[in-house]
Amino acid sequence: MKMPAAVIREEIRKSGVISFARFMELALYCPETGYYEKKKDNVGRRGDFITSVSTGSLFGELLAFQFAGWLGELKIQNEKLKITEAGAHDGRLAADILNWLQTHRPGLFSEFEYWILEPSLNRQAWQRETLKIFAPRVRWFTDLKALSRDTRHSPLNGIIFSNELLDAFPVHRHGWDAKNKTWFEWGVTAVGENFIWAKIQNSEFKIQNSELESVLPDGYTIEVSPAAENWWCEAAGILARGKLLTIDYGYTADEQFLPARTNGTLRAYHRHHVTDDLLANAGKQDLTAHVNFSAIQKTGEAAGLTTEDFCTQPQFLTRILQKAVAEKSFAEWNARRTRQFQTLTHPEHLGHAFRVLVQSR
Repeated sequence: MKMPAAVIREEIRKSGVISFARFMELALYCPETGYYEKKKDNVGRRGDFITSVSTGSLFGELLAFQFAGWLGELKIQNEKLKITEAGAHDGRLAADILNWLQTHRPGLFSEFEYWILEPSLNRQAWQRETLKIFAPRVRWFTDLKALSRDTRHSPLNGIIFSNELLDAFPVHRHGWDAKNKTWFEWGVTAVGENFIWAKIQNSEFKIQNSELESVLPDGYTIEVSPAAENWWCEAAGILARGKLLTIDYGYTADEQFLPARTNGTLRAYHRHHVTDDLLANAGKQDLTAHVNFSAIQKTGEAAGLTTEDFCTQPQFLTRILQKAVAEKSFAEWNARRTRQFQTLTHPEHLGHAFRVLVQSR
């Protein structure tokens, strides 16, 4: 069983230089040994970073309340509705959603199926263990193609959603050569045991606003993720009626070129410390980049979806909570829930950079 660093070195020996997107793919998803393959405890206080899910059950319960409302509006005669989660990690978010629906919406709970898109057999095993009490209600698919085959005779009506998924798709890094007025791609090569950056010339990358190039400093770097855009397009194509939702941290196209962002948004996380040393400890640290929401939104609209909402996580969750309180769906509110909500929405915590995109058909 080879570790990611060894697999990456083998590919570099064959080609000399690989794209950073390939480096990131192998570091995170190398079978059995990649960062997301072997570390079930990489989220939370004992891990490398926290997520909305690791703060407690409130995040999933608020999503469940919103999902119940959406599915209630969508009722289709003689058709089972689906909630489809992509990238369910250890299954905790799914458990929080299903627990709340079973308790507060038992009629709806008996009428829908919960589907999980998960290519990793390791993560599927974690999820099956977490969700074993809901086993009859949950189905797994390795990817959107497998799900699409299942929906040929039974269209997917319902909700497809992800939380902190798109930021983990591999990204290509492109840099600006101010002297030659051209873009190049940042690749990765090896010197001894160390990985180092290498320029891949003749990049076909271009930006829409070419006037910006005249003021960009030499080496200005941005990331693009064709893989994330392709995934969103495929998910949009599968959705017959309902919502396509993502929650992640990111920016709009207008925010992409900020003076303070000369090195892009790629970061590595290890034990709650952020580092710019992206090539160190391959497979032992998380690698993540901000989502370009403008690109994702355009991709969905080109696939026929309508953008219903693009807002911050605090705005999205606050609106849900206001509705839930009005309907007395959270009568058991207490200090613990208050602390969770503050963590989810306060600008010094998870409310700072997370945004929500909702599109529908």
